[in-house]
Amino acid sequence: MNIVLIGSGNAATVLGKKSIAAGHEVLQVAGRNEEACADIASKLNCTFTINWNFIDPLADIYIVAISDTALSAVHEQLNLDRHLVVHTAGAVSKEVLKTVSKNYGVLYPLQTLRKENAVLPEIPFLIDANTADSISLIKDFAETLSTHVQVADDERRKKIHLAAVLVNNFTNHLYALAEKFCEAEHLDFKLLLPLITETSERIKTNSPSEVQTGPAVRGDEATIDMHLQLLKKYPQLIKLYEMFTDSIQSK
Repeated sequence: MNIVLIGSGNAATVLGKKSIAAGHEVLQVAGRNEEACADIASKLNCTFTINWNFIDPLADIYIVAISDTALSAVHEQLNLDRHLVVHTAGAVSKEVLKTVSKNYGVLYPLQTLRKENAVLPEIPFLIDANTADSISLIKDFAETLSTHVQVADDERRKKIHLAAVLVNNFTNHLYALAEKFCEAEHLDFKLLLPLITETSERIKTNSPSEVQTGPAVRGDEATIDMHLQLLKKYPQLIKLYEMFTDSIQSK
């Protein structure tokens, strides 16, 4: 398929690279930041424009990979008539594109995307569209990029987006807090990396609840009390430690 990418950030870059690797052609990158557009266009060997009035009219699919905030105003800047246009947001309705084109939908990459990464990650896709024909086209396209493609309406997609925040954003925040604690206590955070990797590997074949370990699940009150004593200088960590302990023990 011939593709136009609207956006010049992480999602546009990675999806462009994925598309080319799957044998598609990126015709053009469109965005507001000229330097960023030029950079991604050079990587994808295509043209670029910062004037959305000059978007290439010959693409099979237009992928709008911009922020959720920018999506709310995209109808004011973009008119693609009957061309198939999709956005990549997890928590935004497909209906945000209903005045952009007669054929619209969603191509949501359920993955954290970084344009700097040399290796393209495995990306599950959740898709949707306003017509059965458009869903079929998006599905055919998505299946060239991934072996994990599911149709998900707005409500289902919002819920999986929430779950993604829990497992990715919140978990990473805990890593960040643990790193700060280690720095403050002159400990080597990197010693924890094999533990992080081992846990992530285990849940590939087991339910997370089945592989839960630690003093909370064991009911080891002595260790819990010791940990809370060690955290006296860190009120934020005490609050989180007590909250997670209570949550684990109340299952």
